[in-house]
Amino acid sequence: MSTLSCTLIQTKLFWQDAEANRQMLEDKINAIKEKTEVIILPEMFSTGFSMKPERFAETMDGETVAWMKKIAASKKVILTGSLMIKDDEHYYNRLIWMLPNGCCGCYDKRHLFAYGDENNHYSAGNKRLIASVKGWKINLQVCYDLRFPVWARQSPSPFEKGWGEVYFEYDVLIYVANWPERRSLAWKTLLQARAIENQCYVIGVNRVGSDGNGIYHAGNSMVIDPLGEILYHKKDEEDIFTTELNKQHLEEVRTRFPFWKDADKFNITNE
Repeated sequence: MSTLSCTLIQTKLFWQDAEANRQMLEDKINAIKEKTEVIILPEMFSTGFSMKPERFAETMDGETVAWMKKIAASKKVILTGSLMIKDDEHYYNRLIWMLPNGCCGCYDKRHLFAYGDENNHYSAGNKRLIASVKGWKINLQVCYDLRFPVWARQSPSPFEKGWGEVYFEYDVLIYVANWPERRSLAWKTLLQARAIENQCYVIGVNRVGSDGNGIYHAGNSMVIDPLGEILYHKKDEEDIFTTELNKQHLEEVRTRFPFWKDADKFNITNE
């Protein structure tokens, strides 16, 4: 059965300084000694959670996406994280899934954090991105999306094997975040809940340190197995951690506990 190696980078970020963040992250990536296939960076890894896209957003042809291409190619890994992107006169909090060959997938954060004014500066996405690597299917989401379980919920596809057969949309759910320490209980609880209800691995990668608004982030990056067991958790400190996900364990959990058979049917609209 296949395994998937993922590296989480929990780090402080330089406020609204893309060049400094790229250099810092490149140094950290170059220091990784373990074999890895996916490297995961926090939300808005090039700037911190800034509400100034008019000044700091880049295009898909900009320096940070080019940097991601360079790193993915040179390290022969998939590199992912979100950054502020200007696209067709709109600004997005966009997660990039960069492959070693320079091709990439994009996910625009659907749930914008109105409490932090994000909805007044960015446009919301309306499509999920489920990537595939080595037979693993990976659902990619951003920070505040974590509070909305329907958007992440495993749902049956009538165009595949139909309801009642073993079919899962994805095997791993990844959240990249700038989640404040003051609401860390919700972060930790909801990550476990998403793993349990969707019978999948969950990886949450958060930043540490204070941002330019004085908001402290405790990290609490986590890896959680399909039963909700915490495989990794780091609080307050910067850390680089590589984990190996096991497909056999995942399938054994789904076979032994076939709770998916009793789930509700539903459809998600783009409204």
